[in-house]
Amino acid sequence: MLSINRATRHSPRRPLETSEMRPTILAAALLALAPSPALAQTPPEPTTASANPAYAADVASMDAILAALYAVISGDAGVARDWDRFRNLFHPSARLLPTGIREGVGVLTPLTPQDYVDRAGPTLVRDGFHEREIARRTEAFGAITHVWSTYDARRSATDAQPFARGINSIQLFNDGTRWWIVSVYWQAETPTLPLPPEYLPGS
Repeated sequence: MLSINRATRHSPRRPLETSEMRPTILAAALLALAPSPALAQTPPEPTTASANPAYAADVASMDAILAALYAVISGDAGVARDWDRFRNLFHPSARLLPTGIREGVGVLTPLTPQDYVDRAGPTLVRDGFHEREIARRTEAFGAITHVWSTYDARRSATDAQPFARGINSIQLFNDGTRWWIVSVYWQAETPTLPLPPEYLPGS
């Protein structure tokens, strides 16, 4: 996915750690975050979700929704994107999460789909942007699917070489009638953080 700003572009993500964290504080934090057995076993109330029937084909299968995600943000400079189609791919609770380094500290920036449209949309149209999937790993259980999707990006589809590569970690949900994107969490490749061979085509 397109990075939102220079701070998150082409920069490796590092875990935020401190050797000064007291064990008691850490234990308290873990206890507060741990779900009770009742919460772990009881499904939450469903979030109301609506879909645009004009884009039904985009959400009919896992392959279709992933293809639509890459297609809808891609286009030459000056070509408008169909942001209604983009928004239709995402569950109402969905987030997009670029990662990077800001002032030497790893950062994660949660965005709603509309945040992404507002922040990245003008740049996509101004400069041109074509992102494609070049490799994929998938794990699924019941209604949930995790896709590890390696991408490359070009300004024009005819560019000989990509200007960026990385990995999109994509969470999907199938409600029995259609597919939804729950999150897209991505990390760009950098000179100090190259893509491992096992995540490249042919692995």
